[in-house]
Order: sequence, then structure tokens, then C-alpha cells
Amino acid sequence: MTGTTPVTIAELRRLGRQRLPGADGAADVEVLLSAASGRSRAWLRAHDDALAESGWLPRFMDWLQRRAQGEPIAYLTGEREFWSLPLKVTPDVLIPRADTETLVEEVLRRLPQRSGARLADLGTGSGAVALSVARERPQAYVLASDASSAALAVARGNAERLGLSQVVFRPGDWYQALAGETRFDAIASNPPYIASNDPHLGEGDLRFEPASALVSGRDGLDAIRVLVAGAAAHLVPGGWLLLEHGFSQGAAVRGLMRAAGLVDAASTRDLGGHERVSYARTRP
Repeated sequence: MTGTTPVTIAELRRLGRQRLPGADGAADVEVLLSAASGRSRAWLRAHDDALAESGWLPRFMDWLQRRAQGEPIAYLTGEREFWSLPLKVTPDVLIPRADTETLVEEVLRRLPQRSGARLADLGTGSGAVALSVARERPQAYVLASDASSAALAVARGNAERLGLSQVVFRPGDWYQALAGETRFDAIASNPPYIASNDPHLGEGDLRFEPASALVSGRDGLDAIRVLVAGAAAHLVPGGWLLLEHGFSQGAAVRGLMRAAGLVDAASTRDLGGHERVSYARTRP
């Protein structure tokens, strides 16, 4: 089908469904067709009889084969939408997921609505959390950090493309990136929180994502322990620490927060009904 014989959009769609027979196969094929051709999904549906152009057909066929082998669509197309922002992603960063929008929502509820309010997003990856907050609070000071220079380059590029010039980027592992900074009103993070022996690491998209953004010790809580332990030294009185975590880790994270002297520890559930984000604050 990649030779000289003309093929229609409908034929490519049928081929795609044969190669990707799962429950999400039809949607995956549409996304790949749209990204490869540069046409909207609505246009493609309305032009099933249109001939595929030689300029993009090989790209679609390559992506289809790689997706059939399990490679994430976001890494194939190089983009994932998050908080209505089109973010560029590469295999150097975690793929932004809808569950993380819960973290953005909780940050926006707690970050003061005043000019100069200060947020640090530690382990920013693609910049999803930092850039979403910066879009909603253009007068805030938002610092985004990551220990990976490659990840930080992706986040910085996303900020430039989206025109979010107020976001400041700092290299460094967790609180090392905040050296020389004054205290923050809120610190947020979507850190690695999967246990090193979790069998899910060998399944689905996780096989292709950077292990450093996924795995955190035998119980998945090593990074969270570091973030909780250092929070008080970097937050203003009454400032909030907000952390994404695994669906079964809420009670453990709240316990760590209370043990560190933080107060008002609580958790919020994601769209699937699982505790996904926990938060607490320093004493006012």
C-alpha cells in the first residue's frame, strides 16, 4: 500500500483498524491520520474517498506500524493536549495525562490571586503543570525545574511556543533548583511514584517513558519523601505543598505530610474516583 497504487482515506482507515484492533484502535487511527496529513479529523471523515498524498502517506504507515508495536501516540506525533494547551513531547518527558489536570485545579484553588504570587513546579517534565498555571494566572511568578536538561529544554520550548514568557526555568534535582530563591506561596510536583517492582512498568505506554519520571524506590514514595521533608524551608507561612501520587498512596502521603509538621492535609480524587492529589500547608 505504500507503493504507487493510489489509496483513499477510507482504505487507510480500514487498514489501520486491522493493525490496531483494540478498543481504542479507531481513535488512534484517526489521530495518526490527522497528524500525518495535517488535516482535521472532521475533514478526514467528510473526505473518505479522497486520495492519500504521497507526501504524508509513508509517515502514516511508519507511525501505524510503530503504534501497533506499542509506541505511544504522543511520542509518534510529538504532541499531547493538556489543559487545552498543545504541548510538544518527546521520549525525554512523561506524557501529560488527564489525571494531572487535577493537580492544576488544586494549585489554582490555593495559589493567591494577586500579582507576584509564587509557584514552583518541581520536576516539570514537559512543563504541563507550570504552563497551565501560568496561562490561568499571568501575573504569577512561576518557576519550573527539572533534573533532566533534555526535559527542561522541552518545557522551555513549550513556553516559548505558547508565549508564556513569565515562566522561569531552573535546572536541579528537587529543592536544589530553588537555591537563592525567596519562599513560595505554593510548591507543586508530579514526581515519580511507581514502585520499582511494579509489573505495570512492563506494559503499555510506560515501557517507552523515561524511568526517571516513573520509578521512585521500593514503595514508590522516595521522591515524595524528599519533597515533603524540604517543603517547609521553601514555603511562606500558610504556603501549600501539592503532590500527585498513585491511586493507593493518598493515606501514606498525608501521613508523611503530617509527620513533617504540615497541617490541613487532605486529598482530591481524579475523574476515575481515585485519590490522586494530596496537599497540606505550613502553619500560618
